[in-house]
Amino acid sequence: LLLSACRSGPPPPPAPTGPTAEELAQMRADSIAAVRAEEARIRAEEEAARREAAAARRALEAATNALTAEVYFDYDMSEIRTDAERVLRSKVEVLRNSPQVRLQVAGHADERGSNEYNLALGSRRAQAVVDFFTNFGLDGDRFTIISYGEEQPAAMGSNESAWSQNRRAEFVITA
Repeated sequence: LLLSACRSGPPPPPAPTGPTAEELAQMRADSIAAVRAEEARIRAEEEAARREAAAARRALEAATNALTAEVYFDYDMSEIRTDAERVLRSKVEVLRNSPQVRLQVAGHADERGSNEYNLALGSRRAQAVVDFFTNFGLDGDRFTIISYGEEQPAAMGSNESAWSQNRRAEFVITA
């Protein structure tokens, strides 16, 4: 009894061992800053990926447009014209850079001449295009030839305007 009566009030609380309020506030601010920095990094990566995907889509579209651009021929001729050569050269570059691509070359003719003659002329036109490609070192196995003669006109009419649009080679990407 005597001992308990001598004792002075309750023992003092232990000294705090954790971070101070200022330190907690700084840690919270650092944590928020780190999360915001990570979110900014992710947004930047996503934007870069979107830009890269858009650039790839534009490049694919340009290559597809180059590969499917038609070439035209003079009346009753299957020789490659100067304007057609420029178009075909752009195709050569795409084909060199994409060895997996295969093309079908379809030859067409205008309505003048017999069906048999126009089928043969369309075939000669398609073959002239394939020969152009193979002369640039492209493998001939990448190309198939088909002739439609006068059967699939691009323009209807019996005048030079329509005929000039029908004397053509068309391209279809098959692989």
